[in-house]
Amino acid sequence: MTRPLSHDLRSRLVAAVAAGMSCRAAAERFGVAASTAVKLMQRWRDAGTLAPHPQGGDRRSGRIEAHAGEILALIAGQVDITLTEIADHLEREHGERFAPSTIWRFLDRHDQTFKKNRARQRAGAGGRGERKAGLAHRAA
Repeated sequence: MTRPLSHDLRSRLVAAVAAGMSCRAAAERFGVAASTAVKLMQRWRDAGTLAPHPQGGDRRSGRIEAHAGEILALIAGQVDITLTEIADHLEREHGERFAPSTIWRFLDRHDQTFKKNRARQRAGAGGRGERKAGLAHRAA
């Protein structure tokens, strides 16, 4: 991902345009894209700032975070509820559709995990356990 332009370059570009140079000419002079110069000038006129917008980050998790209390209550009520069941509940009750992967990321952010206990583990491979005393081999 690219870095924002330095504050020095931003201020020199704005000063050049303010002195009468066109955005495209200033962009060519300072070696940036014309669209960058146009957007920077638009931000300067609208917001009065040269600071870059924040980069990256999650912009969509707010939708599911609005239902955080309800999702966590569902899990508290039924520990082995599936991601699909949670998604179906949210669609039925609120008309909001979420992919199971979105619900998984929500649960991961909230440190909600489901660990299997010993009773639910698979059976071991045959012949690897201890022999029973009653099955002793006879010498021939």
